Amino acid sequence: MADKSKIEWTDATWNPVTGCAKVSQGCKHCYAEREWPRMTKLVPAYAGRDFTDVRTHGDRLDQPIRWAKRRMIFVNSMSDLFHPAVSDDFIDCVVGVMWACLYGRNEQPGHVFQVLTKRADRMRAYFNSDRREAWARAAVNYGGGIDPDSLWDQIMDFDGPHPRIWLGVSVEDQAAANERIPLLLDTPAAVRWISAEPLLGSVDIFSTMTGELLHTSGNEFDPGWLNWIVVGGESGPKARPMHPAWARSLRDQCATAGVPMLFKQWGEWVPRSDCYHTFDDGKSLADIDPGATRWPCIRLNENGGDGNRLEDEDGGDSAYMQRVGKKLAGRLLDGVQHDGYPFDHSGSRIRNPESASPETSENLL
Repeated sequence: MADKSKIEWTDATWNPVTGCAKVSQGCKHCYAEREWPRMTKLVPAYAGRDFTDVRTHGDRLDQPIRWAKRRMIFVNSMSDLFHPAVSDDFIDCVVGVMWACLYGRNEQPGHVFQVLTKRADRMRAYFNSDRREAWARAAVNYGGGIDPDSLWDQIMDFDGPHPRIWLGVSVEDQAAANERIPLLLDTPAAVRWISAEPLLGSVDIFSTMTGELLHTSGNEFDPGWLNWIVVGGESGPKARPMHPAWARSLRDQCATAGVPMLFKQWGEWVPRSDCYHTFDDGKSLADIDPGATRWPCIRLNENGGDGNRLEDEDGGDSAYMQRVGKKLAGRLLDGVQHDGYPFDHSGSRIRNPESASPETSENLL
């Protein structure tokens, strides 16, 4: 857990659960698993444990309550809140703490909690059950303060989902999208989002929805709404390259539907042509690191395979990708930085999207 995070789309991480297990191709080179050996040397609670040893940490539950400054908080960067080894009772405690943080100091808006899972079926079942009493009990237990009755009533009487709990699913390819997005759309939430990272294949968001879900509505909690998409390539020593066409397709789908998109990173691999593009200071990647043009380069076909090994090298949509590392690869997509959020940068909900820029407006799919 960290008060400050290097993850591009959040401010801090909160890990009341640690450890996980792989469920799909997006987990193959899990960054949390990769970081685990280092963490076991730094955090006594992790020492002597395998990453697959899922544990809950009750002593960490009140941490967001103790953070006075408002933050966007990624919940369980080192695990999955809806892993089968985590009990509903413990999830109640986590969600109860989020409710205790509904308001900050002087009744100002509280923290934003970003929940991300690959286990969308359990998340849907959990939030489609009425657990307000358990949440209220946990909120009072961990953050009741001098007026616990008021906190209890606030939760029990609140109309609709918590406005600052963002529920999301990881989607790495079309198979994951087909499975997880419909479940997400059937989960009550004020904000629903998708993390398409690592993006390992082309994803058609529209094909996962029924016709009635493709139209926006005046109802703030319309179950057809999708509010935010994060797109990114894979990092790490075994990173798989992301085809530019996959990222561009999601960018264009977001533009068509008016959904804010954040392009998080290319990862280790970047289109070779970008090695010669100029940055704001007038320098190209080759100027910054002359050796970059000699780094590994592959011809990636539209399915994510190495096009150099195909019998028909001219077939399909291919791209030359060069491995330059996450830092040099950067996060520009066709020269543009996409930093869309479903909230504006002050954390307020934008009521008039026409007055905001496309990258921060609250338009919904």
